[in-house]
Order: sequence, then C-alpha cells, then structure tokens
Amino acid sequence: MSGQLKFSFEPHLEKPTLIISWTVDVAGVGEQVTDYLNYKLGNRSFCNIEPDDFFPLHGVTIENDIIQFPTSSFFAGVKKNIIVFQSPPPRFEWNRFLNLILEVARDYCHVKEIYTIDSMVSLVAHTAPREILGSFSNVDMKNDLEGYNLGSTWNYETPPGQRPTLNSFLLWSAQQKDVRAAALWVPTPFYLVATGDYKAQRCALDFLNRKLNLDMTLDDIDERVRLQNSMMMQVCETVPEIDRLIKRVEAGDLLSPEESQRLALEIGKHLS
Repeated sequence: MSGQLKFSFEPHLEKPTLIISWTVDVAGVGEQVTDYLNYKLGNRSFCNIEPDDFFPLHGVTIENDIIQFPTSSFFAGVKKNIIVFQSPPPRFEWNRFLNLILEVARDYCHVKEIYTIDSMVSLVAHTAPREILGSFSNVDMKNDLEGYNLGSTWNYETPPGQRPTLNSFLLWSAQQKDVRAAALWVPTPFYLVATGDYKAQRCALDFLNRKLNLDMTLDDIDERVRLQNSMMMQVCETVPEIDRLIKRVEAGDLLSPEESQRLALEIGKHLS
C-alpha cells in the first residue's frame, strides 16, 4: 500500500460498491447524498489520503484555532456492502490521486463497481421531474443500468481547448484497471443551486437504493421535498414576478442573464 494512504481499521466487505462525491459539486448534491448514506448506514472513516501532494496547503482554513486540512476519506460500515469516498477535487497530480482511490477500491477492498454522484446546472423548472445522466467506463456498465431510466444517451465531450473533467479521468483510469465505473449527474434548476435541491437528492438516493438493495426508507427526504415545494408555491403566490419568471422557465423560454440572476437571488432570499 502507498505511504499516502492512512488506514484506521479494516472493513469486512465482499466485493462492495464504491460511491464517490466531490465536495465542490456545483449544487452540493453529491456531498449531500453521501452524507445521507454515511448517516443512514452508520459508516465511519477507515482510510484517508494524505493531502500534501494534491492540495495547496498555504490556503487551509482555521476553525477554533485548529488548522483544517483538505480531507479525502473513505467510509464503510457493517449494514451494507458500500464504501463512500468524499474529497475536494485535487488541485495537483490528478492521475496519482485517482490511482490512490483505485488502489483502495480494487486492490484493498476488491470493489465490483464505482459510481460518482454530481449535479449540474439545468434550465428546467423545479416542477419538472429530475433525471440522472450518465457516462460509463464500458458498454457492459451502460447496458447493466438500462433498466433504471438513466439518461444514458447523453454523451459528454470536453470542449475544445479545455481539460477533461476529473470524472472523465476517473472513468478512463477505471477502464485501464478493468474496474466498472459510471459518472452520474443530476440536473438541478439553476435557481436552486445556492439553496439546495432536495428533489435532486431524492432522485440520486432512489437510484442507489434500488440498484444496491439498500432498503433505506426515504421518508425524511420526501418530507424535505414536500416542504421545499410548499415554500416555492408560497413564494410564487406572494411574489408575482417570481411566479411569472418560473412560468416562463416551465414553458421552455430562455431567460435573459439579468432575469436569471434576479430569479436565483429572489429564490435564495426566500428559501434561505
């Protein structure tokens, strides 16, 4: 094992599934979903990746006079055959960082598959159903998920002149090591990015619940979805301008940058 991997205990798992979230997800869906999994399944950290070579440590935060270093942690429990990995995206040495993740996943825990959970900004309204878009490391992984109503026909291509995403690198690295992997994104209405989108979280959790046989009750998330929808209805009833803009989004109209910013600011003000 690499010296940059620090283990605290050995989880007893049999061909588990690894679920990855990056903590700088645009709408926070990935981190919220994996936080929920850790809480529901009683997971605790069993391994950390030392941050030295991957993050700029001169910018660490200080809370209560204690330095807070970037944390890249693996979690596991005894209830289900699941591993969770949470980390900020590394700033340097992407390949080395991903190889450390795969070292734990393949060589130490013998995982059968990997999922990343992220969100992406969408122009849809909050009243529209959420869906999951996916990219896959191989055709077998894609075919295996066909029965789960993923938007699997979505093909992401790196824009010319831009660096591929971290998840694209992860899928490629997993493919080289013969590990099945899928990168999953839940589109989130642009005006809920700052406040959070419980419907998007519910969508991702429902997929994982069904695919991995987690047998989790999601009543608490359902209640949060209901409350958020109720608050949105109240805002629309009391602020005609917000109601008008959201109706245009529902109709598929493209708002101007100024209108989009005003809608996001107003929603943030009323829902925060």
